[in-house]
Amino acid sequence: MAGMARWQPDARGRLEAAALELFRERGFEQTTVTDIAARAGLDKRTFYRLFGDKREALFSGGTLLEEILVKAVAETDTAPFEAVVAGFRRVADEIFADRLELVRMRQSIIESSPELQERELRKLGSLAVAVAAALRAKGVGETTATLATESGVTVFRAAFARWVAPGLDASLSDLIAELASELAAVTSGGSETIAS
Repeated sequence: MAGMARWQPDARGRLEAAALELFRERGFEQTTVTDIAARAGLDKRTFYRLFGDKREALFSGGTLLEEILVKAVAETDTAPFEAVVAGFRRVADEIFADRLELVRMRQSIIESSPELQERELRKLGSLAVAVAAALRAKGVGETTATLATESGVTVFRAAFARWVAPGLDASLSDLIAELASELAAVTSGGSETIAS
């Protein structure tokens, strides 16, 4: 379009929305960067200035999530596991609250592609590394930092899976708290005995 400004307001948001729509309509593998840019009313150059590839249009919120989580863990003055749980609860409140349908759509796209599932696992892995580093920076020992982080990530993953499943009306933050308590009960021997 002649005379179109090079800068487009909220180009990132428009590209993310277009990618999500197209991934849902056509599937991840069948959608090209050209398709995404066209749907957003932008060009491929703009897309590549903002994202490394089409997967990043789906995973771009990971940096903000990590920043919020690490900051919350660093600021929370409790035992390491409780700090990680508090961090994930803050993430749930600040990033995921009131976005359940959008998150469900995104999750169904991820579940439809082994490549995206692998990317999701890598993102969780890098998140765990950052959280463990934040705990160590607070003086927590290596083993304790690893155990607290991995336990917290497990609680978050289980709560997230329950939250995005249809038919549940609890908030993600409440589910994280509930599952953290359940894990604490299991590890302290206060849960029901496992049938052998």
